[in-house]
Amino acid sequence: MIATFVNMAFVIVGSLVGLFFKKIITKRYENIVFSSAGIISFSIGIKMVIVAEDILILALSIMIGGILGTFLGIENKIEHFGNMLKKKFSKEDDTSNFTLGFMTASILFCTGAMSIVGSFQAGTDGNYDIIYTKSVMDGFVSIVMASAYGIGVAFSSLFILVYQGSLTLFSLKIEPYVSEAVISEITGVGGAVLLMIGLNLIGVTKIKTGDFIPSLFIAVFFVFSFSYIPFL
Repeated sequence: MIATFVNMAFVIVGSLVGLFFKKIITKRYENIVFSSAGIISFSIGIKMVIVAEDILILALSIMIGGILGTFLGIENKIEHFGNMLKKKFSKEDDTSNFTLGFMTASILFCTGAMSIVGSFQAGTDGNYDIIYTKSVMDGFVSIVMASAYGIGVAFSSLFILVYQGSLTLFSLKIEPYVSEAVISEITGVGGAVLLMIGLNLIGVTKIKTGDFIPSLFIAVFFVFSFSYIPFL
């Protein structure tokens, strides 16, 4: 678990640095910061989507996951959670930025292969190299994101604690079921969600990206299901 705490610390420190820059950035440069964050999310999303090996799994996961998330109202629930955190810890007026920062950073920091593989290595072999490398990367990215979104990015460290911490603690039990295909498809679907976030930030569209979070779990279901269907 020590590697997870280190990862959390880098994100929190990076976010605090980003908040410092946010305070000195005038309205004149605010759009530039948001556009930059959007392009970064979009670029990382493309890189992650390319990792996906089965386009059918990606398509079905996004469509079914989006429908399920809309039915469950996940975006609204995340916004409600963000509102509660904001009231307790933030004086910012724009609640949507707080929630978007929390959600964007959580997806970015927890859906990649480094998060999954690194957690397994930490739990099974006591090897923290991947998570330590990821921590440094997350720290720098959180600087840019926090300068755009605010304190919500720092609270993504809670998601890192739950997600990576769980993977580390239960790595011996679940590692045999997590194949390269599972990692690839989770990464690809996570990249697709980041693409949506990037499009939102640069003003192309407005998608309720939180409603697509179930797509990550749907992808795992399809990977296991398709292994029993010879022609897929």
